[in-house]
Amino acid sequence: MAGRFAVPPAPAYAALDLGTNNCRLLIGAPTASGFRVVDSFSRIVRLGEGLASTGQLAEPAMDRAVAALAACAEKLARRPIRQFQAVATEACRRAGNGAAFLARVEAETGLRPRIISAREEAELAMESCAPLLEETDRRALLFDIGGGSTEIAWIRVPPRGSRPPGASAAELIGYISLPLGVVTLAERAGASCFTEEGFHAVVEEVATHLLAFDRVHCIGQEIRAGGVRLIGTSGTVTTLAGVALALPRYRRPLVDGRTLDMGMADQALGDLFALGRAGLAAHPCVGPDRVDFVLPGCAVYAAIRHVWPLPALTVADRGLREGMLLRMMRADRWPAARATGNRRAVT
Repeated sequence: MAGRFAVPPAPAYAALDLGTNNCRLLIGAPTASGFRVVDSFSRIVRLGEGLASTGQLAEPAMDRAVAALAACAEKLARRPIRQFQAVATEACRRAGNGAAFLARVEAETGLRPRIISAREEAELAMESCAPLLEETDRRALLFDIGGGSTEIAWIRVPPRGSRPPGASAAELIGYISLPLGVVTLAERAGASCFTEEGFHAVVEEVATHLLAFDRVHCIGQEIRAGGVRLIGTSGTVTTLAGVALALPRYRRPLVDGRTLDMGMADQALGDLFALGRAGLAAHPCVGPDRVDFVLPGCAVYAAIRHVWPLPALTVADRGLREGMLLRMMRADRWPAARATGNRRAVT
């Protein structure tokens, strides 16, 4: 008899993010507090390798990405999926052969990632990080240091009592997408980032773009008024957190949603710079696969820190995939996906 009253299992949803540096898949099922991860996949594919100089995706890079996507397709085929979304970002946006590459992906794997705009990329990052917002926040400044670009989102946080039922906890006021990511910077200035002069040259370049965005939205003035939260979502930021917390190995539950005071974050940045190439390769929160990308990413972060000197940084180990999952679940009227604003909405 007990079986007659058993609650059916929640359906699975899947989201795939094909970025300039990584290919990531996340499969999740709704829960009372958000969703639980059913399966995941992440592989460094360096799809944007050489793109800045040629304007085209290189054959070896496309081969690596297709192999990773084929592995994702195998995972998706193992279980019934209620909804699936796949997106491609900066590398495919910029490449002259981006559309042809995605046609090849579909022919060989059955998957067809949709090229999204920089605005939608910022919106998805905002969607995934909305659960980290607090009651006292008026505004949020969200940055995502990607492989081919860096997205900055300036966000309004409506008072909870003023939101219509099911409304998001965050509203996008404005955004900027800089064609400066860890891959593009590593190819152009990676070696020089290991020197103080080269590192600060990248900081100054990025800061120039940020200051123009600041003037449009008067962000500095809002920061002085209080109630502004700085949120970072990227490998750069999670690495800073891992170093700041002295983790013997990276562990997402100890990092995602953690707020660091700027003294800790600044010390971690200094520690990473002092390690040098060999030290970064040996560090448990970096490793040899990411050694060339850490300091270019840190230079972008340092520019953000310089232009917007907030007292703390909230670290988010979440991004486009989580944003897509929450959107799909909200469209299907799962309550936890609608109740953004809860710090525990993504687990």
